[in-house]
Amino acid sequence: MISGRDVLVIGAGIGGLAAAIALARRGARVRVVEQSPEISEVGAGLQITPNGVAVLDALGLGEALRAAAVVSRAVELRDYRAGRLVVRLDLARHARNASYLLLHRADLVELLARAARDAGVGLLLDHAVAAVSDGETGASVTLADGREIAADLVVGADGLHSRLRPVLNGEAAPFFTGQVAWRALVPGAAGPAERVRVFMGPGRHLVAYPLRGGTLTNIVAVEEREAWAAEGWNHPGDVDELRRAFAIFCPEVAGLLRQVETVNLWGLFRHPVAARWHGRASAILGDAAHPTLPFLAQGANMALEDAWVLADALAGAGLAQGLAAYQARRRDRVVRVIEAANANARNYHLRNPLLRGAAHAGLRLAGALAPGQVLERFSWVHDHDVTREI
Repeated sequence: MISGRDVLVIGAGIGGLAAAIALARRGARVRVVEQSPEISEVGAGLQITPNGVAVLDALGLGEALRAAAVVSRAVELRDYRAGRLVVRLDLARHARNASYLLLHRADLVELLARAARDAGVGLLLDHAVAAVSDGETGASVTLADGREIAADLVVGADGLHSRLRPVLNGEAAPFFTGQVAWRALVPGAAGPAERVRVFMGPGRHLVAYPLRGGTLTNIVAVEEREAWAAEGWNHPGDVDELRRAFAIFCPEVAGLLRQVETVNLWGLFRHPVAARWHGRASAILGDAAHPTLPFLAQGANMALEDAWVLADALAGAGLAQGLAAYQARRRDRVVRVIEAANANARNYHLRNPLLRGAAHAGLRLAGALAPGQVLERFSWVHDHDVTREI
């Protein structure tokens, strides 16, 4: 049903490019409008879990994806002070163990952009969107230079500050969660490769994992604090402030942070999941529909799922029915994933030493008696395959 339709996607990020590819391969005439003069991403790492890999495999990108990624064999939860192992989630025991991938964000965006061009997608770079309208006969986008582009369908994959989301839902002010996060890359692998390490401390945690064959280590550090920070993860941060915030952590963390030369800081804000994901001729996906905090590594994975389901729903029904089916298939799952991510943040940051000690002891016992049990808690996230949904 989408074949032959003109589709305009706003945003050349992971969700926007994946949606463009999926729609183009179903016969749509797709263009992507992007405000940046080139398709690029600042340095940052991603964890692509099996549910996200399933989408990339279905788009025919699996081989190139795996060539660019590090396969993660385990997730280790560690205590902050001595770096002592609390529990090891052995991903190699999982049936889809080769589908937990650690990837540089720029590498994934480049892979998607190349596939989009190969699929015949037109890329309109250096074009900022000023406004979006949604009407009975189609939708249109007004660019910052005043030019208007009409389409049968407009897809808003334009992130936290989406132009389309408020058209569908009205304005909704987010609130600061009391948490900030730093992102940094340092050279070389820190310790044994092919694993993600999470150091859990009072009111803060730090995640480290290898990228690009172990030539880089990605660091994400989250701290609870009252001081507000701007939303968006590409604002310059203070390296000394980062080191002070994690000065009580183990020597292994201190060694990583000594290597940090530049860091990006962003304030973590809670946005409600959008009540309306579509209009008569428009739809939103990824962070435009449901900004996700980085405590379950699902932001990019949820955007990939959205992209596939949107294209699949539109291919099987008319525009109105397809858009309604897209929201119906996605919203409840996304809400559940976001709630699980928020719970993870609380569990990582236990301040009371007695509670933290009891929680860690429970995890150690579970890891010893039932090694797969902790990982199975999230099997409903990782094992879900939207490309096989009926």
